Order: sequence, then structure tokens, then C-alpha cells
Amino acid sequence: MTRLFQSNDQTLRRMCYLTIKEMANISEDVIIVTSSLTKDMTGKEDVYRGPAIRALCRITDTTMLQAIERYMKQAIVDKVPSVSSSALVSSLHMVKMSYDVVKRWVNEAQEAASSDNIMVQYHALGLLYHLRKNDRLAVSKMLNKFTKSGLKSPFAYCMLIRIASKLLEETEGGHDSPLFDFIESCLRNKNEMVVYEAASAIVHMPTCSARELAPAVSVLQLFCSSPKAALRYAAVRTLNKVAMKHPSAVTACNLDLENLITDSNRSIATLAITTLLKTGSESSVDRLMKQISSFVSEISDEFKVVVVQAISSLCQKYPRKHSVMMNFLSNMLRDDGGFEYKRAIVDCIIGIIEENPESKETGLAHLCEFIEDCEHTVLATKILHLLGKEGPRTPAPSKYIRFIFNRVVLESEAVRAAAVSALAKFGAQNDDLLPSVLVLMQRCMMDSDDEVRDRATFYMNVLQQKQKALNAAYIFNGLSVSVPGLEKSLHQYTLDPSERPFDMKSVPLATTPISEQKSDMAPIATSKMPEKMAPSRQDIYQEQLAAILEFQGLGPLFKSSEAVQLTEAETEYVVRCVKHTFAQHMVFQFDCTNTLNDQLLQKVVVQMEPSESYEVLHYIPAANLPYSQPGSCYSLVRLPEEDPTAVSCTFSCTMRYLVRDCDPNTGDPDDDGYDDEYVLEDLEVTVADHIQKVLKPNFGAAWEEVGDEFEKEETFALASVRTLDDPYRFVAEAKPQEVQRYDSVEALVQSAPDLPQNNMKSFRMMRIYDITYSIIKRLHKEDPHH
Repeated sequence: MTRLFQSNDQTLRRMCYLTIKEMANISEDVIIVTSSLTKDMTGKEDVYRGPAIRALCRITDTTMLQAIERYMKQAIVDKVPSVSSSALVSSLHMVKMSYDVVKRWVNEAQEAASSDNIMVQYHALGLLYHLRKNDRLAVSKMLNKFTKSGLKSPFAYCMLIRIASKLLEETEGGHDSPLFDFIESCLRNKNEMVVYEAASAIVHMPTCSARELAPAVSVLQLFCSSPKAALRYAAVRTLNKVAMKHPSAVTACNLDLENLITDSNRSIATLAITTLLKTGSESSVDRLMKQISSFVSEISDEFKVVVVQAISSLCQKYPRKHSVMMNFLSNMLRDDGGFEYKRAIVDCIIGIIEENPESKETGLAHLCEFIEDCEHTVLATKILHLLGKEGPRTPAPSKYIRFIFNRVVLESEAVRAAAVSALAKFGAQNDDLLPSVLVLMQRCMMDSDDEVRDRATFYMNVLQQKQKALNAAYIFNGLSVSVPGLEKSLHQYTLDPSERPFDMKSVPLATTPISEQKSDMAPIATSKMPEKMAPSRQDIYQEQLAAILEFQGLGPLFKSSEAVQLTEAETEYVVRCVKHTFAQHMVFQFDCTNTLNDQLLQKVVVQMEPSESYEVLHYIPAANLPYSQPGSCYSLVRLPEEDPTAVSCTFSCTMRYLVRDCDPNTGDPDDDGYDDEYVLEDLEVTVADHIQKVLKPNFGAAWEEVGDEFEKEETFALASVRTLDDPYRFVAEAKPQEVQRYDSVEALVQSAPDLPQNNMKSFRMMRIYDITYSIIKRLHKEDPHH
């Protein structure tokens, strides 16, 4: 390589620099070419100097950096822009390797920041920011300096805008901040790139209201009519994002967006239409759907997904238009497309079915037609699961049986297994169909796949019992346990052989529905190995508590509460409590932090005095609590035996410990210590600590399964009617005389002065108004003084 430096061929020389950079990772003697590169770096040939700097910095380590520091400082302030930019960018790469050395070049970087060359100024600003980004005050000073003095480089302005918006977010600065004023002033910059960057920054601020977005939206509206396709695309893409949170702010741009529907660039046309779908009125839906149909086949799958997402949000906004949209989506399902595109459509149709009961049969019919030719196993199993959940509750459930059994005959093992599960739900919920389902199950028991045979045999035996409780427990709602917890419990059972059968009650409950952990008894077959399921927060607590000897006989963990703070944030000791509920006991986990650097705490316990019939059985201390290192101590409490779920209790808590003074610098404690205590906030146990949210797909079946013996009746009061939203509050507080004046709920609600008018567009809100109004009217008729 050193011999090649003797050649004066420019192309060959630059090839040498590239080769050195590529070979730097595998070569041990990179130091041999250092002198050759240093010579080129300080030479007279400007065409060699920049590339030589980049190559030299690529092979330089921390030990060699001192030797080239002087040359780097000179290169940063060099008059040749390419040399200066090369030095600045190389310095930025070396910040990760040797921050302290590069920090000494700040003066040179600041000098480069006043360069007339736009790239040098941009690179200098980038280096200055990365050297100061961990010091918020230094970044603020840098921003103040450059926002006042001004910059020539549009790239540097864009970077300043990004730094300013990040600082605004970190400091939670309001719109009165000078930084926001600077970003807003950039909307009037001569360079289009800077204007767009400023508009984009304002749009993406989380706290911006529709009024504060107005200047940015006006600029984007001007870009919509730009002759440059890139600007039109940027504007409509950003307006599309604005429309998700603030559709009313984009309404002013609707005319410009409609002009973009016929744009020659299909990406722009797609984004324009999807934005209009989010901001348009109900009357414009049919026209927009026709316009989409004309070109949807010409755009890429990525933009088709955007269209589907827009239709999904439109369905929530205008439920009465679901039939138009459902037909459009079914046509899209028949078109060619990839997995993500098809999944987006299926998810959208399922969403419409769940939101609008009237659309259920139409949606299920489209999905049944789709799985006849569906090549994606994941989507087929998902649709079969939906058919099993919704199909039995339709007026004519038998029509879905054919589609489901076709999957058993024609499809892969995973889909056949899902089809068997769906058939079982039809048999369990419809007595008329049960004989036919049992015949089909007998056929499935001869399947070539063991999973399909096992399911068919299992469901066959359950269905033949004809018991609602069995159907609810094993067909409708399935398991409601944590899958990682089940895995660990089964593994533990195999390690400790026993004659007694495995008890499912020993497994902790799932905090999310089992269908979200794994599809409801329908294995998802994908092209790659399934990822290992991450344990939930409750699974982690279960494992931690099981490792403590005193807690091993408590059984499965029922629920872990959120942490409750028992001290103020600024106090010398920070203590928070997590309540772990078991069948007959509660474990209180106290996470303690010592914030005093001149103390070591030992034998830390939190003593508890209950106000009711709870009994404290055992304390497990934290052995040591050094400065700023969290530790945990535990208290074991027995629940009242007569009715553990009904008793609320308040515990007085006192932290007791042995204090040993220590050296703040070394942390070495004294030999002697003394006992001390610290009073904590009271801790409450409420009914909520005994209640776990376990979602049941079929609530009716779960309710029947519980029976009457567990029924308990109590009366609860709302804290205040004022917690209701304004529309509800106005109707709830309406006086009979006021109610009499209005013959329609719309007139009643619209008379509220502070009611947002756009709420009237919501179908759900209208139903609530109708019901409330009819109640008020009926009560008034029964008793005029009510």
C-alpha cells in the first residue's frame, strides 16, 4: 500500500484511501500507512487532503490521536471547504472513541460554524451539538447564539430546528417560549427545505392545539400547489398525519387536497384521498370511494395499507356508511397483494363487525369468501377464530359450517386445527347443530395430524356431556392463565414427580386475555420460528416471591398492584409498596432506597399495624441498604377467614432499621450502630386489591358458569356528577321544564352553550343522548316534580 502512494494518479490514490478504510478492521499493522496519510493530509494537493483525513481518522485509535491533534485543528479551520468538512465529520465519528480529546477542538469548530460554505457550517453545528448534547444549558446557549446571529446554510437551519424542538419537548416548554418563536419564524425562511422542516416540527409537537397548528398548516397548504412533486408529497404526507389528531385543522385544505386526487404521482393522490377521508363530511364518502376505486390497483401495497387505515378510521366516524366501505374492502380483498395488505383489510373488516352489529353478517360473508382462497395461514386462523366467536350468535349459524369444514378438508394442519375449534363453538352454543357437529368431529378424529385429532377428541367428549359449565370453561373461554407461568408450573411438576394430578389452580392468572398471548387454541404457523413469549410483570413477581422460603406455601399469585408511594420524593428515604394478593394471604413488598451517602441501613423492616381483622404473620428484612442502592423487605399478612374479599383495611407503617454512619467518600461504615425508625404514610387495602381483570370472550357463558352461590350485592355511589363530560352533564341536569321545551334530543343537547358541536356526529353519543332523554321524559311523566 505504501508503494502505491508513490503514484500520482488521482483515481488510484483515492482508491488507496477507500481500500485502507475497508481493510482497517482486519489489518494489525495499520500504523505503517499513517505517515503516508499524514503527508497527504498536510500536503499541497487539495484533492488528496480531505480523503486522507477521513482515512487517517478511520485507522486512528486513542493512543495515536494525540499525534494528529494539531493537524486536525488546522484542518477544521482550513479555507478549503472539502478539507474542513472532512475534518469536522471525522471529528464527529471520533467523539464516540475519545470525547475528551475532541472536546478540546470546540474553538476551531465554532470558527468553522461562521464559514460561508453551507456544508462546513452544517457539519460544524453538528459537531458542536454532539459535544454539548448532554448539557442542556450549553445547548440552550448555543441555540440562542445561532438563532440571533443567523446562519447561511439551510441544512444548519434544519438542524437548529430539530435541536430546538427536542429541547422544547425535554423542558416541556410552552408556546410562549423563544424556541417556539424561532421555529415559527423559520416558516418565513426563503429556503423551502427550512420552511418544511419548521412546519413538520410544529406539527409533531405533542402539545400543539389546532389554533397553534394554523401557521404550519397554511404553509403546507401552499406547498400542495407547488410545481415540485417532492414538495407536494411532503405537504400532503404531513397533512395526513395532522388529520389523525386534528382533522378540523386540515379542513381548510380540503379544496387543495381534492385537486391532488388527479395528480400524476399516485403516491400523492393516495395520501390526498386518505387525508380527505379523515377530514371530509359524511356526504362526500361515496364520491371519495369511487375516486379511490379508479386507481387503487395502480399503487403499491404500502400505500394500499394507508388507504385501508383511513377507511378504518372513517368507519368509526361514520358508522352508517359501513355498507359502502365493506363492499369496497371486499373488492380489495379479491385483488392481488402481500400479507401486510391483506391483514390490514381483514383487521379493518373485523373492526367494522365489532363496532356495528348490523354489519356482522355482511362482514362474515366477505371473510368466508376470502378464506376459500386465502394463502396466509395467520389470516385463515384469525378469521376462523372470529367465525367461532360471532357465527353461533347470528340468526342463521348453519350457513358458516360449510366454510369452516372446507378448511378441515383442504387446508394445512394449523388451519384444520383452528377449524375444529370453531366447529366446537357452534355445537356448544346451538343445540340444533350439535348432532351435525358431532358427526363432523368424528371425521376430524381420523385426521393425519395429531393436533387436529387431539382437539377433535377433546371437544367431542366435552360436547357429549351437554353441560353449560363445561362448555363455558373448555370451549368458549378456554384458559385464562399466564402462558409463561403455565410453562414454569408444568416444568416444576415434571421435576417433582407426584401421584396427584397437575392442578391448574396453581398457575397464576393472565393479566391479558389468552388470545392476545397466543391465538385461542389456534397455533399461528409462520415462516420463521415463533418468538419466545416475554413474561408479564406478574410472572416476574411470582418467580421472585416463590424464591423466598417463607412464601413457598402460599399458592399461585392472584394479583400484584401498582406501586404505592409511602414517602415524598425529596425525603431521606424513599419507600414504595407493591401489594401481592394470594388466596388466603397478602404479601407487602416494600422497595426502599437510602438517599443519604453518610449512612448504611441494616436489618430494615416495615412494621404494620392493621385497623381491621388482618393478622401480620412474618417480616422479612432487607439485610443492607447502602446509599442509592434499592433493596426490598417484605411483610406477610393473613386475610380474614370469614370473608377475605369484603374487608377493607388501613395499615399504619413504620420503617425500623439499624443505622451505621459511614464515610461519604469511601462508603466504609463505623463498627457501632444504633436503632432508629421512620414513620411512613398509611397503606390502604381495598376491594380493588382482591379483583383481577380476566377478560372472557363469551361473557354470557362465563356468567352462567359462576352460578348464584357467589352472588354479592352492594351499593356504590358516584363521586360526583361533575366527572361526566359536558354533554352528559347537561342532559343529566336538565330540569323538567327545559326538557318539555324540546321535542328532539338534538335540540336539547345543542342548547348547551359549551357543547362541542362535532360531538353530534358520533353515532354512539347520539344513542346515549336518546336513551338519557327518554328516561328524563318518562320520569317527568310519572312525577312532574322528579
